[in-house]
Amino acid sequence: MDNELESIHILLVEDNPHDVEITKRALEKGQLRNRLTVAVDGQQALDILSDLQRAAELPGLILLDLNLPKLSGIEVLQEVKGDPALRGIPVIVLTTSTREEDVVRAYDLGVNTFITKPVRFEDFINVVTTIREYWIVIATLPAKVRA
Repeated sequence: MDNELESIHILLVEDNPHDVEITKRALEKGQLRNRLTVAVDGQQALDILSDLQRAAELPGLILLDLNLPKLSGIEVLQEVKGDPALRGIPVIVLTTSTREEDVVRAYDLGVNTFITKPVRFEDFINVVTTIREYWIVIATLPAKVRA
């Protein structure tokens, strides 16, 4: 992986410490060495994004759980996609939800991808590897998210 690909900063918005650890392990196993920032609730995610925006260091990818304290993932998604400075950041909903209304609402708000978290760790690694392959290796992202 070249340095440009590794320079894409990932914001993980996940309140479950176990899921955060599994995600980190899956990213390592998937050989993703990108900078990772973790927000444990929806409000913290927006605060982090605001701080990163002021520092001109926006993440290149947001992995967003829907079931969060303070502000839900849907509310975070609505804020991100409603802000002209943030809406270009790809957002991947990574959640345990299988509710059709969650899928429809997320896509209505502009989510780039909706993925239901696999139960088995090996399957989760495959999902993260696929995310890496598509969003970090294959997809062309705006230059402002590759900083």
